[in-house]
Amino acid sequence: MSDEVLGPGPRTRVRRLPQKASYDADLIHAILDEAHLCHVAAIVNGRAVTLPTLHAREGRAIYLHGSQSNALLRAVVESGEACLTVTLYDGLRLARSGFESSIAYRSVVAYGAATIVEDDEEKRRVLDLFVDAILPGRAIEVRPMTDQELRLTLVVRLSIDEASAKVSSGPTEDVAGDLDLPIWSGTVPARLWFDAPVPARDGAMAEGDVDLPASVQRLLGGQR
Repeated sequence: MSDEVLGPGPRTRVRRLPQKASYDADLIHAILDEAHLCHVAAIVNGRAVTLPTLHAREGRAIYLHGSQSNALLRAVVESGEACLTVTLYDGLRLARSGFESSIAYRSVVAYGAATIVEDDEEKRRVLDLFVDAILPGRAIEVRPMTDQELRLTLVVRLSIDEASAKVSSGPTEDVAGDLDLPIWSGTVPARLWFDAPVPARDGAMAEGDVDLPASVQRLLGGQR
C-alpha cells in the first residue's frame, strides 16, 4: 500500500459496508489496470446513459477512446466531468443462507475532469497504450496507425480526482445461529482464462506459416 490516497470524497465515500472500502492509490490503480473494460456514465440528450468501453491508465489519468461521433464521450467532455467504474469478478462466497451469500469482487468508482487529447503525437502514443493495455507488447507487433484512423478516433483523458475501491473477499459471514447447520459453506474462486488461439486463414495467414506472436505466447504462458 502507498501513502497516497484518492479519497474519501463527497462522491466516492463508501457508506454501505465501509469496512470493505479502500482509498489507497496503489490498490485503486491495480484494480483499474487488471480490469478488461470499464463503464462510463453521462447525461446524453437529457437521459442517463452508461456504456461499457475499453480504458487505459497512466499515472493519475484514465484514457477512453471511440469514434469522433461517440455521443457518450462527447457528453462527458461537454460536462467536463466523468464517472467511471470497473468490477473484477473473483468468485462466489457461499454462506449457509441466501441472505449472507454473495460474490467475491474488487471494484473501483472514479470521478474526474474530462478533456480531449488534441495533439496528434500524444494521441498516437495513447492509442498504442490502449493496445498494450489489452495485450502487453502487442503495439510493436502491429502496423502503425494511419493518419485517417487517427482523425477518426476521439481520445478523452479523465483525471483521477477522486476514487474509492471496494473489496469483498475471504470467508463467508454466517450468523452464529447458522454455524451448526449441516449446509456446505465456503468460497469458489473464479478467474479469466484464455483458450487456445484460433488463427485467421486469409491473406498472409492463409498458408498458416506466420508464427504466434510473442505477446500471445506470454499471455498464455502467464496462465500456467
